[in-house]
Amino acid sequence: MKQSRDGARTWLGSVGRLARHPALRWILPAQLVSALGDGMSMVAVAWLAVQITPTGQAGVWTGLAVAAYALPAPLGAALLAPLMRRLRAAQLVAADASVRAVTLGTVAVLAVTGLLHPVAYVALLAVSSLLHAWGSAGVYTLVAEVLPEGDQVTGNALLSTFAQSAFVVGPGLAGGLTALAGPGWVIGVDAASFAVLAVAAWALAARQASTAATAAGLPETPATGGWRAILDRPRLLGLLAVTCAFFFLYGPVEVALPVHVAHGLHGSPGLLGLYWTAFGIGATVGSLGAVLLRRHAPWRVVVAIVVGWGAALLPLGLTDAVAPGLVGFAAGGLIYGPFTAISTALFQRGTPPHMLSRVLAARSALTAPATGLGTLVGGPVVTAIGGRPTLLTSALLTIALGLSVAAVLRLGRRAAGTGPAAAPTPGRAAAQEGRLVAAGAAAASQRLP
Repeated sequence: MKQSRDGARTWLGSVGRLARHPALRWILPAQLVSALGDGMSMVAVAWLAVQITPTGQAGVWTGLAVAAYALPAPLGAALLAPLMRRLRAAQLVAADASVRAVTLGTVAVLAVTGLLHPVAYVALLAVSSLLHAWGSAGVYTLVAEVLPEGDQVTGNALLSTFAQSAFVVGPGLAGGLTALAGPGWVIGVDAASFAVLAVAAWALAARQASTAATAAGLPETPATGGWRAILDRPRLLGLLAVTCAFFFLYGPVEVALPVHVAHGLHGSPGLLGLYWTAFGIGATVGSLGAVLLRRHAPWRVVVAIVVGWGAALLPLGLTDAVAPGLVGFAAGGLIYGPFTAISTALFQRGTPPHMLSRVLAARSALTAPATGLGTLVGGPVVTAIGGRPTLLTSALLTIALGLSVAAVLRLGRRAAGTGPAAAPTPGRAAAQEGRLVAAGAAAASQRLP
């Protein structure tokens, strides 16, 4: 009990320091507003596509619209690197938010006035997402720039909590506003939310201008890209391999769960929404609790999350009963919740500050498509074996991935002569484990289909 009270006080103290920090005082609330707007667009983007497309073509254009809102981000991370890697963290956030505010605002105006054509819609959505990998990298880089290492996990946790809570609240708000005013107005609200973030980020960038002028111009800054930096750091390469494999194995769940609910459980869309709401609530709580894990070796936490998520899927894959599946999915969200904060902290600690934004953008360029690729693979798999068997397969392969990485870590510690008697500190253990997993993680992920 005393340990839990101490942990709560530590968490509250860390959050308090973030709230009082001059660089984060306005950025964090603005980030929450933009996350809520994005959560609302999860519904509005697809619904607007259905409304403006000709009869019989809704499926094609809806798929293109949803893809255009997310997939160009990796392309922007690669093609725009020579330009974007010269910007500081606040400028990256501001640039991404500005592009999103302008393009989504244009979509909203055209939709409300009845002038939006499907081709223009998809093109505007694609432009809106071009800088998103850089914007996401910028906000986590800002956390690393302005916070001491002990508070970085808390900052990461708050950012991931914003995204998870928006996933819970945003679609419901969007449904009500769409029914009242139409999807164009919802996308207009999303554009306004990014305008709020853009104003806050540009204001911070202006305040940091003098510091940026003195910090810019390091000789290696324009020469080394994020991809090369990751390849030169085995710890980061190993973590990236594990993350991509983890996200790939999650992808089929997004296909299999609706099929399982509709055909296996003969349920309604409301039941499917209940599953995702349970996951979102669990993930929100888990994200907030990430700071309580910061005293543990981060690599061990990553392995525990991978294995735990796979185990949480087992009730869905083993039974048609609704209650165990809901409990398992909620527990899965709780277990997964800290993953972004902990894995991002590993990148923040393992990357030189002047290269962090490029490394995080490169990471996003690989991890974001991993889920999409898993979803694409999941379609034929679900068709071949069904929804529930696909969920079970995803669960078992995810557990196998986590156990493979754990085995690599254990073998590496034995080979290095580090055992329980060595009692390494969490920071030193993280460094040792990162080096040991680098080669084995990539091999473990390659063994998965």
